[in-house]
Amino acid sequence: MQDRKVTPDMVPVIKLARQMKINYARIASYYVINQGRVADVVKGRLFPNIPPASQLPADFPSA
Repeated sequence: MQDRKVTPDMVPVIKLARQMKINYARIASYYVINQGRVADVVKGRLFPNIPPASQLPADFPSA
């Protein structure tokens, strides 16, 4: 199975979720991506210039 690509639309939510201490697995499962792609965004390897979102989507899984 091929790893799904991170799109610029995903990045603000990923960044905000990590700022809120939401774990990589929960973020990855929401987008059906590999946790490594979440790490790539968090570490600035993908889309470093896109800022975090101001809020999470309504359907984002809560703790």
